[in-house]
Amino acid sequence: MSFALTPLISLAGAAPVRVKMAKSSTVSSAEKLVESAMKGNDASHDAAHVFRVRDLALSLAREESLSSSPDSMEIVELAALLHDIGDYKYMRDSSEGKIVEEFLEAEGVDESKKIKILSIIKGMGFKEEVEGYADSKHSAEFGVVQDADRLDAIGAIGISRCLTFGGSRNNVLHDPSILPRSDLSKGQYMEKNKQTTMNHFHEKLLKLKDLMKTKAGQRRAEKRHKFMEDFLREFYEEWDGRS
Repeated sequence: MSFALTPLISLAGAAPVRVKMAKSSTVSSAEKLVESAMKGNDASHDAAHVFRVRDLALSLAREESLSSSPDSMEIVELAALLHDIGDYKYMRDSSEGKIVEEFLEAEGVDESKKIKILSIIKGMGFKEEVEGYADSKHSAEFGVVQDADRLDAIGAIGISRCLTFGGSRNNVLHDPSILPRSDLSKGQYMEKNKQTTMNHFHEKLLKLKDLMKTKAGQRRAEKRHKFMEDFLREFYEEWDGRS
C-alpha cells in the first residue's frame, strides 16, 4: 500500500506535523492508468492536468464538507483521475471508450460507486452543458469534480493550456475576421474547423465562471476569470498595435 501526504496539521502547542493517509490500491492503479493512457498527449490534456484536477477536486470536496464521507471522497478522486481517459479529442480507437468502465470492473469497485463515477465522467463536459445537462439534478461529487476540471481550464493554467492545444492542432491564433460563435449546439461546439485559438476563450472559457456548481468553485473562479480578462485585454491591444 502506498501513501499520500496530507497538508501540515498543527496541534495546540506543538510543531506542525505531516500526517500520512493511506492511498487505496485502486487509486494507485488509476494513477498508473492515467500515466499510461495519456502518454503522448499534448500538455493541455496530459497526466499533469489530470493530477491537478484530482488535487483541486479533493480540495473543493473538503471545502464543501464532503470529507466526512470516505465513499464520497473516493468517488471524487477516482472520477477526477479517470475523467479524460477516452476523450474524443484524442481517441485513437473506439475501444478506448470502454477503458474506464473495464478498469473499475477489474478493480472490483462497488457497483453503486462505479455508476456514480461513470455518471460524473459522462456528464461533466462542456459539450454536455451546451446540450442541457446542467438543467439535470447533479450530486455534490459531480459538482466538485466538474468545477475542478473547469478551474484548470481558466486562469494562468487555462491560458497556457488553450494556447498549447491550439498550437498542437495548428490552429490559427487569431483572425479578427472570424468571429466567436454564440448559442452553440453540442455538434457545433465539437466541430472545431475554421475556429481560432483566441475564439475559444469567448466560446467557452469566459463562460465557465458562471457555470460553477459549488460555492468553493465560484470563489476560486473569480480570480482566475479576472486574470483571463486582463490577458485578453492586453493581447488585443498588442495585436492592434495599441500597446
